Amino acid sequence: MLREHSTNRPTATAIHSGNDLAEKLRILSAAARYDASCASSGSSRQGKGIGAAHKSGICHSWSADGRCISLLKVLYSNHCLFDCAYCVNRRSNDHPRASFTPRELAQLTIDFYRRNYIEGLFLSSAVFATADETMQQVLETLRLLRTEYAFHGYIHLKIIPGCSSELLTMASELADRMSANIELPTRRSLLLLAPEKKENEILQVFDQVKRQHGPQKVSAIRSRKRVINPAGMSTQMIIGATPDNDLAVLQRADQLYRQAGLKRVYYSAYIPVNHDGRLPGPGGTPPLLREHRLYQADWLLRQYRFKLEELIAPGEPYLDADLDPKAAWALRHLEHFPLDINRATKAELLRVPGVGIRSLRRIMAARRQTCLRIDDLSRLGIVMKRARYFLHDGYRLSTNVSLREEDLRQVLTADRRRQSAQLSLNFNLPVEDAVSTLHGEL
Repeated sequence: MLREHSTNRPTATAIHSGNDLAEKLRILSAAARYDASCASSGSSRQGKGIGAAHKSGICHSWSADGRCISLLKVLYSNHCLFDCAYCVNRRSNDHPRASFTPRELAQLTIDFYRRNYIEGLFLSSAVFATADETMQQVLETLRLLRTEYAFHGYIHLKIIPGCSSELLTMASELADRMSANIELPTRRSLLLLAPEKKENEILQVFDQVKRQHGPQKVSAIRSRKRVINPAGMSTQMIIGATPDNDLAVLQRADQLYRQAGLKRVYYSAYIPVNHDGRLPGPGGTPPLLREHRLYQADWLLRQYRFKLEELIAPGEPYLDADLDPKAAWALRHLEHFPLDINRATKAELLRVPGVGIRSLRRIMAARRQTCLRIDDLSRLGIVMKRARYFLHDGYRLSTNVSLREEDLRQVLTADRRRQSAQLSLNFNLPVEDAVSTLHGEL
């Protein structure tokens, strides 16, 4: 059994043993709120215990059908050895510190589950000791949940970079999803804001999990046993804390998808929580519009088979703020349009703004039964506010707007203009943009 570990740091007000558990929960849940990399589990874990997970997944987010999925999102400890400029939990900050014990956190998770407060656990921790010692305490929490409490629900575990391969293997067996935050898109930015962290240790986590997951996946399929880490690895990058442009951010994401086999990269608009000369001034607002465009470009890379160089180029290293990346690509390649809805291939139709993966399936199914007309398209889920400029039915277009870039840009941006270039904190998007944010239909 892994031993329980207690920590106290002299640089901050500490929560000592015997304190109210509710106070620990308040401190450690608040400390975890800036981590965006929560994701659908894809878990296939089976068993007779409570909380059996479903393949549809459990996440701290909105599901595709609009449901809010809940989980306990908390740090094991906010005592930290590191002094990263952007982090609220850095060691130089003088604020209350707390740590759970593995037993406390396991029991809290079970109690919350039984009260129907949560459906799973998102667990991370500050690095309060060596990487191995920190991971040991976190894993003891998971071991208690899986073995003593027979909890078969969803668990997302944040890996401590630099931990041993043995502990990483144990984590793979206990968690449904694992992630490790690379935080910043370039080594130069990491050295500037988090010089005590090592990029190679973070990348080694991805590489080790990829090596473990590959051969065991085949073995698990053959033996009908559970695949380790079934939901794959994810990571998070902070946007706007450094001068890195969108090209640098997407280059790092593309590299992680292709080489490290990551399942998902999350983008977190920088929120000022510390006063530090290395950071942007405290008066700025989070770059939410930029974050939104990066998510859209990321979706095109992962699901629509766009190549990075098609979305962004060194000469223009920022995504178009006025148009989603797919519409911006279409305006740069008007030689491909308009397309005949009845003759275009799947690959061609996926390049049409307003045609998503689900609406494509409906188009292909409908074409087997009938010859589609322009008036049929909105019933298939196509966003005609965008798509009508790029499609015809063999007889007519659904618009009289000329296929010139400047004219199309004007009409496509007319209902997107804002008094401010930033999105408001209530995410005040047009309806079609809000929907695409949830399920990636672009």
